[in-house]
Amino acid sequence: MTTLDLSDDQAKTLKKSLTSYLSDLRLEIAATENHDFREELKKEEEILHSILAKLE
Repeated sequence: MTTLDLSDDQAKTLKKSLTSYLSDLRLEIAATENHDFREELKKEEEILHSILAKLE
């Protein structure tokens, strides 16, 4: 397991960046016709949500 120590400002910026990226990712998932690629994007979304939850 990797541990990452962040300042409050760093954590806030990371949360903001992840939230923004997740919004774009949802649009990409909706627009993707390739089933396998869509599943990869959904897995990425799930991982990013779990990281975001840990930052809360």
